[in-house]
Amino acid sequence: MVQALGLTGFFKDLLIDAADWADHRRMHPVMELIKNSKSIVLSTHAQPDGDGLGCQYALYWALKKMGKEVRVINVDPLPKKYLFLDTHGIQEVSGHLKTPFNDVDLVLIFDTNDPELLLDLWGTFNKKSKNVCFVDHHQALDRFPLDEKKSLINTGASSTGEIVFDLIKTLQIPLDAQIAMPLYTSIVFDTNYFKYIRNSPTPHLLAAELLRYPIEPEKVHRSLFGNHSPVKLKYLAQVLGSVDYELDGRLACVRVHKADLDRLGLESDETKDIIDLVMDVQSIQAAALFREEGPNQFKVSFRSKGTYSVSQLAQNLGGGGHEFASGATIMAPYAEIKSKVLSAFTKLFTP
Repeated sequence: MVQALGLTGFFKDLLIDAADWADHRRMHPVMELIKNSKSIVLSTHAQPDGDGLGCQYALYWALKKMGKEVRVINVDPLPKKYLFLDTHGIQEVSGHLKTPFNDVDLVLIFDTNDPELLLDLWGTFNKKSKNVCFVDHHQALDRFPLDEKKSLINTGASSTGEIVFDLIKTLQIPLDAQIAMPLYTSIVFDTNYFKYIRNSPTPHLLAAELLRYPIEPEKVHRSLFGNHSPVKLKYLAQVLGSVDYELDGRLACVRVHKADLDRLGLESDETKDIIDLVMDVQSIQAAALFREEGPNQFKVSFRSKGTYSVSQLAQNLGGGGHEFASGATIMAPYAEIKSKVLSAFTKLFTP
């Protein structure tokens, strides 16, 4: 069937249908902005992950083919496991730019629609760019209404990479290995090896097309999921042994101490898979990971197996995310935060 229809046309139509775009014309304002912009900056949220980073690097190389002046500027440096994406030293970090940030035509921000996750860059972008647009697959935040003409949001996509794939195809930019590899990274990362595909064949079909290029998928997999050091494995054993099972075993709570990460030389990014491991426990319905960022400051991540939505819970705490995977950064003592979380999940679990 795929061969008969032709890969490009098949995937373009499938993306629109499977992602449930109510009106595909929503893409047109962003497309026109890209076409009409000479200088473009690509960015993503603080503490970046494989989805946002993959989108940045894929579109960087795609826009270069269009003759655009492109920069990749982020809040934080690349975590070690993503260094394979940036063999040309493209990324710049806020506060350590290679050249001054002069006025630009367009800023595209991937994998978030929350300005607060851009920290100081949000003000810089608004001051020095003619247009700032979000490209994302998370639910819109109640506290920050989006301008639909400057936002390309598709909550039906399993990764932001799906949206960028469709964007590149619609702009008729030919794929190559430099574009395909980061797109593949985005999709594989955010679906967690295709575990979370939202009942859609699209991630598998996109991966199949991207694998037509020499992108070294084994290298991508090892970098994303097979890069544990002996130190990290020992730490995982320590943390997993300290999990608190609350609310009759339906909720797992995990605390990550900053002092432990500093002592062992582990990056914050290396804790992100802990909650996924906890979610494999058969009896639990949801999990909360409390990662200490500083004195009385915690990044709290929520996961649900699909029965209970945690997105509103995160928004109530000043965060956001997906229906079944969300989070928030909270300034308060740990005991106070955990008490609030337990209270919220108690209400959530109550019929």
